[in-house]
Amino acid sequence: MTTKPRFILKLSCPDQAGIVHAVSAYLLERGGNIITSAQHGDPDHQRFFMRIEFECADASQDAASLKQGFESLAARLQMDWTLVAKEAKARVVIMVSKLGHCLNDLLFRWQTGHLPVEIVAIISNHRDFYQLAASHNIPFHHLPLLNSTAEQKAAQEAKVREVLTEQQVDLVVLARYMQVLSQELCQFLAGRAINIHHSFLPSFKGAKPYHQAHERGVKLIGATAHYVTSDLDEGPIIEQEVARIDHSMAPEQLVSIGRDTECVTLARAIQWHAEHRVLMNGKRTVVFR
Repeated sequence: MTTKPRFILKLSCPDQAGIVHAVSAYLLERGGNIITSAQHGDPDHQRFFMRIEFECADASQDAASLKQGFESLAARLQMDWTLVAKEAKARVVIMVSKLGHCLNDLLFRWQTGHLPVEIVAIISNHRDFYQLAASHNIPFHHLPLLNSTAEQKAAQEAKVREVLTEQQVDLVVLARYMQVLSQELCQFLAGRAINIHHSFLPSFKGAKPYHQAHERGVKLIGATAHYVTSDLDEGPIIEQEVARIDHSMAPEQLVSIGRDTECVTLARAIQWHAEHRVLMNGKRTVVFR
């Protein structure tokens, strides 16, 4: 029995009448059958967002031909859009420093088939997780930062870019990579780098957020997965999660509790990005879960 090919179309454009009709008509002309559809109209920005998963009766249909035919419609409606085969997996590089809880969690989810990506490399400024990477047969790139000079940082980031380009990476995950990326690297990775911050942003930005939370006596701590921008901890938020705490807990207990929250939050954000469920909306995101 021939499997019908499935595709995912996601788009945003100025809100106007007839968008759904036009897109549906195009898919029908190409023998497409819509499996799921989600849409959102944002009155603040007057933009329309849509994600469609569909299959085609013609088993020889591919994403390239579908995209070619869709281009004129997309141009007429001023769309930002992508159309991909559902089976295509995002090529991911994970960057990490000396805290490995998120890295270990992602590797487990990936190896057990619960994270729909292909992890092609791990980059670190320390050697701590070389053996962990080897145990999963993933190339490990140790790119140290021996000092904080601009020249040394630029040289290290040039090597990072070499790895990303060579591996044709779709997504970079900062899994507690404790270095601030340069503006140039942030621009290079715009829209395809996710960071996990160990705080419920916009509260407690920067260093030691759990200690800041303890000092303020908050009753909830959280984690935030967001896209990386040159504005530290200010990128569009994809997912957040919280955990309840109380006055009896020391900062170290908050750190321990928070690590589980970080792992879950980051994994969700990566999955939703990989499944093309996240659309950019200025400083915000639209997430079709």
